[in-house]
Amino acid sequence: MTLKQRKPAGKALFITLLTAFLASGTAWVSSSQHAPAENTAADVLSIGGSVTEIVYALDQDHRLVARDTTSTYPEAANDLPDVGYMRALSAEGVLSVSPALILSEEGAGPPETIAALEAVAIPFVTIPDAYDADGVIAKVLAVGDALGVADKASVLAAGIEAQFDAVAAQIATDATAKKVMFILSTQGGRILAAGKGTSAAGIITMAGGVNAMQGFDGYKPVTDEAVVAAAPDVVLMMDRSGDHAVEDAELFAMPALLPTPAAENQSIVRMNGLYLLGFGPRTAQAVLDLNRALYGG
Repeated sequence: MTLKQRKPAGKALFITLLTAFLASGTAWVSSSQHAPAENTAADVLSIGGSVTEIVYALDQDHRLVARDTTSTYPEAANDLPDVGYMRALSAEGVLSVSPALILSEEGAGPPETIAALEAVAIPFVTIPDAYDADGVIAKVLAVGDALGVADKASVLAAGIEAQFDAVAAQIATDATAKKVMFILSTQGGRILAAGKGTSAAGIITMAGGVNAMQGFDGYKPVTDEAVVAAAPDVVLMMDRSGDHAVEDAELFAMPALLPTPAAENQSIVRMNGLYLLGFGPRTAQAVLDLNRALYGG
């Protein structure tokens, strides 16, 4: 677990937020360099879908006062107040739910909002991300430590580790591992794909595939020529609706994908985004489901 300290907000913003805080009549917990060993805070704001899942898996959901937009599982989480998208939080929205402790995945922001929250002495614990089995286990232990339920977290982590071990024994691959391209978006006719160091690359590798896009880190727009050269066997996407949805026929008619083996075989896998990329308590099963979608079985 890491507790990231950020530079304080400007004096004017601090005074504004502090005034709002005092007017609310809420008693706040002082911030510190480290989360307390036995944190019994009853008013917890969870930011990040995997962190929220872990809070529920630890049977600590009774302590939650709110969640962010990415926290959609389990279904009960949707009944909590929503403070907004984790990368576009507002200090006012967070303060409105009066959290005594904030647990967050890495990447919450913007930075000025996080700095403003720390300026009014709200403990802000950042849970580290790593896109493998060890990363999931470390995340569970970090959340348990932050909530003061380390023993429960150890039991949950042991069970998850056993699931990963069982899944590893069931993973099937072809003689040649399939090249999988994860597409985040095709808006504007440009393919936004996952490179190295992403959750998509991590889950593809764990499921016995090879990430087709190796020449860059993160999620980036790619040229038609780069997609053709990558020659993916399978396209992997989040199962979406609305403005981000794209039909299979439309996708494989794109000039970048048309010459690829994936288009030739109409090979596409769609999975729920949080389930696929969250790296939380359900990830072992997500790995097995993706492996079966790629290789059968």
